[in-house]
Amino acid sequence: MIVLALLLASTSVDMSQAVVVRPNENAATTMFVEEVEKRTGIRLKESTSVPPDQPAIVVGVGREETRPEGYRLWLDESGRAPVVRVSGADARGTLFGVGALLRKLDWSKGRLSLEGPLDVKTAPSYPIRGHQIGYRTAANSWDAWSVAQFEQYIRDLALFGANSIENIPFQDTRPNPLMKVPRREMSKAMSAICRKYGLDYWVWTPADFDLRDETKRKAQLAQYEEFFADSVELTGVFVPGGDPGDNPPELLLPYMKEVARRMQGKHPKAKIWVSLQGFSKEQEEAAYVWIEKQKPEWLGGLVAGPSSPPVERTRQRLDKRYQLRMYPDLTHNKICQFQVPAWDQAYALTLGREAVNPRPAEFATVHNRWAGYSNGFISYSDGVHDDVNKNVWSALAWDPSMPVREVLKDYARVHFGSAVAEDAADGILALERNWRGSLADNGSVEGTLREWQRLEKRAPELESNWRWQMCLLRANYDAYVRHRLLNETNLEARANEIMAAAKNADQAMGAAMKELNRAVTEPVSSELRARIVALCDALFKSIGLQTSVEKYNASGEERGAVLDFVDYPLNNRWWLEDEFKKVRAMGSEKEKLARLLVLANWENPGPGSFYDDIGNVAKSLHVEGDAEQEDAFRGPEPTFWWWNEGKSRARLSQQTTMWPKRVVYEGLDPKATYVVRTGGYGKSLLKVNGQRMEGTQIGDFHEFKISPEQVRDQRLVLTWDKPTDEGHLNWRQHSRLAEVWLLKRD
Repeated sequence: MIVLALLLASTSVDMSQAVVVRPNENAATTMFVEEVEKRTGIRLKESTSVPPDQPAIVVGVGREETRPEGYRLWLDESGRAPVVRVSGADARGTLFGVGALLRKLDWSKGRLSLEGPLDVKTAPSYPIRGHQIGYRTAANSWDAWSVAQFEQYIRDLALFGANSIENIPFQDTRPNPLMKVPRREMSKAMSAICRKYGLDYWVWTPADFDLRDETKRKAQLAQYEEFFADSVELTGVFVPGGDPGDNPPELLLPYMKEVARRMQGKHPKAKIWVSLQGFSKEQEEAAYVWIEKQKPEWLGGLVAGPSSPPVERTRQRLDKRYQLRMYPDLTHNKICQFQVPAWDQAYALTLGREAVNPRPAEFATVHNRWAGYSNGFISYSDGVHDDVNKNVWSALAWDPSMPVREVLKDYARVHFGSAVAEDAADGILALERNWRGSLADNGSVEGTLREWQRLEKRAPELESNWRWQMCLLRANYDAYVRHRLLNETNLEARANEIMAAAKNADQAMGAAMKELNRAVTEPVSSELRARIVALCDALFKSIGLQTSVEKYNASGEERGAVLDFVDYPLNNRWWLEDEFKKVRAMGSEKEKLARLLVLANWENPGPGSFYDDIGNVAKSLHVEGDAEQEDAFRGPEPTFWWWNEGKSRARLSQQTTMWPKRVVYEGLDPKATYVVRTGGYGKSLLKVNGQRMEGTQIGDFHEFKISPEQVRDQRLVLTWDKPTDEGHLNWRQHSRLAEVWLLKRD
C-alpha cells in the first residue's frame, strides 16, 4: 500500500549537481550512480556527509518505514539546498527506494531533475515477487547473454520491486553455439549477483525422468550436491510435478526429502517447493495428505502454475503453515495458461507462441484476480519478449491498486526517457489493443504503427535500445500482417469467383492459382517487411533475440521465430494448390467442375445458409460466449494447432478448433428445411435447443437434420457435449470442432 502526500505547489528541482550521500558502501547506491550515468552521462559525486549548500541524495536504512522491504522516499526542501532522502526499512528497502527514485527522475543527456513535492511511504503487498530467467537452450535470448547482461537485467527487474530470480541450472542439455559462458559458471554467477543485490535466488529443477530409475536418480542427486556447493546464495528449489515430469506424489515428495537433506548443510534456510502440475485429483489429494502427515520442515510451500489445480482450491486445502506461490506464464501467446483472448488467426499463424507480447491491461486483471490467494509469484518466462509483462506483475505485487498506465509511464521513463514517456506508455497500450478481435476490422493497427513511427523520429537516440526495438518490431509486424491479410483475402475471393464460374477445370485452376500467387509475385508493403528484417537483425545484435531458426539459431520454430513466419500464407493458397492436384487426377470434367464448385463455396453456402469458422474470431459471427469472456481465463478458448513445425498446408479453418459455449442463429425461415453440418475431428455430440441429435457421418463431416418443430420460433441454439470417453488419449487425439454450417435446403 502506498501513502502519497503531495502539496499543492509543484516544483522542478535540478539534481544534475547533486551529491549522493551514503553512510557506507552498498550495492543500492552504486547501482543508482551507475544507472544515472548511463542515462544522462552525468557522474554524480559521492560523499559520506550532506553538503551544506548543494543538492543531495541521501540513501540509507532508517526508521521512517518499518515494514520489511519498505521505504520512504521524499524531497526535503526545508534547508538551503534540496535533499532527496531514500530511507529503507532494511537493505532491500533501500534498493527498492533507489529504484523508485530512478523511476521518478526526469532525465535526458546532460540533464537530471525531479518534480516536487514528493513524499512516498510504501511497502510491498506480497513477499515473493520474481521472475524465471533460465540460462538454457530453450530460451529465445538469454542463452546468448554474458554475465554482465544478466546482472543488468536483474538490476532492471529490481527497479520495479522484483526480489527473486529463478534460474534453470540442469534441464535442457542440448548443445548451444550461442552460449558465451558454460552453464555451471553462469549458475555460479547468478547466485553471486543475487547475493550482491540482496535478492532471493531460486532454481527450477524438474525431475523429468522416472524416479524409480536408480542410475538417473543418483546422477541428479549428484548434480544437486555440486550445485549446492557452487552457490553462494540459495533461497528455494522448485520442482514441478509435471510439464516436464510425470512422477506420482508418492515418488516425488520422498525424493524431495532426499534433495533437502543434501541442501541443508550448505543452505540451511533454503526450502523446497513443489507444484501439482498435471496431477489427477487423486494424486492432488495424496500430496495434501502426505504433507499433513509428514509436516516437512524443508518444504516452503506449493507452486500454482499452468495445468495446476485451481489456486483457490490449493490455498484452501494446503496446510496453513506452508506458503503458496504462483507460477504465471507471462511468455506465451497460445496453447498456454493465459492465451491471448480474441486473437486473430493471422497473428497465431505468424507471431506464434513467443512473439514480443506486451499485455499490460490483461495481465493486471489476471494478477489482481488471483494474487490474494498467494504469497506472491515467480513468473515463467523464456526470454525478454515479455519484459513489459514482467514489470507489470512486479509493480502490482508491490501495489495492486497502481493504475496500469502509471506503471507503463514509469517503465517508459526509466528505459526511454522523460520526453517520450507518456506517449510511449500509450503506444504500448496500443500494441496490446492491436491483438484484440478481427485483424481485418481493426483499423487502429495502422494508427499504432504511425504513432511508433512518429516516436521513432522524435527519439533517434533510442535506435539501439532493445526495448524500443521490440516495440517498433511489433508495430511494424502487426501492420504488415494486416496488409497481407487484406490482400490475400481479396486474392482468395477472386480465385473463388474463377472456380465458381469455371467452364474448363484446368484453365480455371490455372487462372485461380495465378491470382493466389500474386501474394508472392506482387507482394504488398515491402518497405514494412524490410523494416521487420532490419529490426530482427538489430535485436539479435543488441539482446540476442532469436527470431529465426536458420538465421539466428532459435532453438525451435515456436520459440519466437517470427521472422521465419513473416510470409506464411494468410489464405488457403497452399491448401488449394494441393487440392488442385487431386482435382486434376479425377476421371471426368464433370467431377472436376463439381469439386471446384465445392471449393469455391466452402465458406459461402448461399442465401439463407450460414458458415462459422469456429475459433476464428473474424469468421465466427454466430458463436456466443459469456459476457465476461473477454478475460483470457474465462470461457472457451480456441486451439491454434501447431502442425509440421508451424508450416502446415492444411486448410486454415482446420487449424483452429474450439468447443464453443453455443452457436446461435436468429431470424430463420420457419417454413424451410435446415441441415447442420459440422467439420473437425472425431465425435460431434450436437444438441439443438437442448436436444441431443443423431447425425450421419459423411467423410470428415457430420450432418444433422433439423425438424420443423425445432425452427418454429425462428431460432436455433447449438451446443455440444464433450466426449467423456477420451481420457486415455493424448489431448491432441481428442475430438474437436472446426467448422459449422447451417444449410437451408429447398
